[in-house]
Amino acid sequence: MDTANAIEFNAVTKRFGATTAVAGLTLSVRAGEIFGFIGPNGAGKTTTIRMAATLIAPDSGTVSVLGHSTAGDVQAVRKLIGYMPDYAGIYQGLLVREYLEFFAACYGIPAEKREALIDDLLALTELTSKAKEPATALSRGMKQRLSLARALVHDPKVLFLDEPASGLDPRARVEIRELLRELARMGKTIFVSSHILSELEELCDRVAIIEKGKLRFEGRLARLLARRGSWRVRVREDPGRAVEALGGAPFVAAVEGADGFVCIRLADGVTDPGEIAGHLAARGLHLTGLEPDILTLEDAFLALTDGEVA
Repeated sequence: MDTANAIEFNAVTKRFGATTAVAGLTLSVRAGEIFGFIGPNGAGKTTTIRMAATLIAPDSGTVSVLGHSTAGDVQAVRKLIGYMPDYAGIYQGLLVREYLEFFAACYGIPAEKREALIDDLLALTELTSKAKEPATALSRGMKQRLSLARALVHDPKVLFLDEPASGLDPRARVEIRELLRELARMGKTIFVSSHILSELEELCDRVAIIEKGKLRFEGRLARLLARRGSWRVRVREDPGRAVEALGGAPFVAAVEGADGFVCIRLADGVTDPGEIAGHLAARGLHLTGLEPDILTLEDAFLALTDGEVA
């Protein structure tokens, strides 16, 4: 295992009867990063997370967390990870503090350390004022925060969060996002699945896109969102003149004006946009700006997927 990686999936496949939920997934997550895992409903996100959390075993391939195999070293992995499912059941009759005390006991936290630990978790998740309230009476957003506090009770190094912002109102989503940033600053590795793409666009440096159990993309958001071979140009003169000048250029596949810019898609096999400036200068036009044409995460997701499930 690469010691820079906290999580590694190597050729992982999982089937349920005739359905292949995850097909040959190879993926790595670096230590200390917030990694976004994106896919439509039924793409295999939850199955992938459950395999990493040791709740189900892959049919083939391997999963490791901080060098420990989820197959051969289950207890070691469970000590290292916190798992937050997409919907966590809250036990009837328990107050918020009692709920966390129960899980602290399950993880073997000594009784004399639990009170201070739970105080810290309640403060981190901004639930201190709710400590003596029934856990079942919390709002959806507060239940999500309580579920995250539970996942943190044993101070795990790696967090697996399955749709943590699902069903939350905009304010609660912002609160969860800020909490995840704080956890990242504390050195946690966070693997978070979501279909709320705007949330991941603001949180993550790297993402993976999965569809029908197969990996469609893995890498930095900047690489995903840079529209390959497409550039935005600004000229000192009328943009319409630049559109006309570039329309017949052999290195240009398509060109159009939009919002004061000239949007250019280079011809197949052309990777250097440097010819644009020379072509315009030869026609008396002055280039004042040249930048890659950037997609939104939603645009990139739609371009890479077809909306089918496994």
